Amino acid sequence: MDSSPDAPKPTAKDIAAKYRSEIAGGEREAGSRLPAARQLAKQLGVQLMTVQSAYNQLRDEGLVLTQQGRGTFVRDPSVPLGTEPGSSPAFTALSTELSSIHDALRLLGERLDRLEEIVGSETPHGQ
Repeated sequence: MDSSPDAPKPTAKDIAAKYRSEIAGGEREAGSRLPAARQLAKQLGVQLMTVQSAYNQLRDEGLVLTQQGRGTFVRDPSVPLGTEPGSSPAFTALSTELSSIHDALRLLGERLDRLEEIVGSETPHGQ
């Protein structure tokens, strides 16, 4: 992104696209910190809200984590979404919901196994 005074100012979408590309391309490793929002806004000549919006887009996509007072960091893709501090609230809620669904399916599987054992023991052999 060109930060010269005559260059058009990047939008939140532009900023998010730049970092999305860097993360996808491996230029930014898991755990690495993105520039401070204020610093980046000043450098690019945009409003702080523009950078915050870009970072929020990346957070909502599950690419970064925002930790109050610490900054914005590239998320480790091997860690389940919604389980880290600074995750998107939507991913946290989704993670909780998926966990309860997983538990329910496991219990149903165990019940089905028991029913199959019961039915199998009541059926005369050779039929």
